[in-house]
Amino acid sequence: MSKNPTSHTPIDVGDGAAIPNKNDAGLFTAWRIAFFGAIFVSLYLAFGKSDPYYEIFKFVPDGILVTFKVTLGAILLATCIGLITGLGRISGNRFINGAASLYVEVIRGIPLLVQIFYIYYALGRFVKIPDMLSAIIAMAVCYGAYMGEVFRAGIQSIPKGQMEAALSLGMSRGQAMRQVILPQAFKVVLPPIGNEFIALLKDSSLVSILAVSDLLRRGREYASETFSYFETYTVIALIYLVMTLFFSKLIGIMEERLNAGK
Repeated sequence: MSKNPTSHTPIDVGDGAAIPNKNDAGLFTAWRIAFFGAIFVSLYLAFGKSDPYYEIFKFVPDGILVTFKVTLGAILLATCIGLITGLGRISGNRFINGAASLYVEVIRGIPLLVQIFYIYYALGRFVKIPDMLSAIIAMAVCYGAYMGEVFRAGIQSIPKGQMEAALSLGMSRGQAMRQVILPQAFKVVLPPIGNEFIALLKDSSLVSILAVSDLLRRGREYASETFSYFETYTVIALIYLVMTLFFSKLIGIMEERLNAGK
């Protein structure tokens, strides 16, 4: 059984900030210019321009925490849904394969905002659940379809000889999948999962239409009270930019460490 399975084709299906890699080692990389530029502008506005920017920066931190909670909860649930969907998409069982494929096709064909509304009000007709949980479920259901394709591509990128070798050693298909295929596939799908996380972080702003006080909603509340729309949304944009760039760098570091362990 080969210890180096990777004649893998890189997978890139996200639309978030580009994940930096070791080739971006120059002093003035696009990431550094954008990240430190956003921090510098934020500090200048908060302490150099003072009102109303300083007050806005004091008003929105609660929304940042809520945005993180929604994003983290949704990505964890979406990863579980995606793994199940991906396994279903490669299943030889026609019913399971068909059900997984139908889920992917239906969800990907409906805008995320419509799904958020639908799940929020549909669930609300049958059971009362907290607004944030409803938002997390809606985001996870939508991103689970995309993650399913990520896992399907990641699993199929592992050479078939890996499965055949595991079966020849006496493993069942389930054991081979758990102990041989999935550990290798996880390294392949980590970058696209990172991209999905960053995209989800940005799309989490859509839950502000519900009664969830995320970052954007906190900004809308401040702007509606003070009519400082330009200043408020400038601050909101800078905070989102810093967050997405920070996590893109963090994911890039994780990816390099995983690759170093191959």
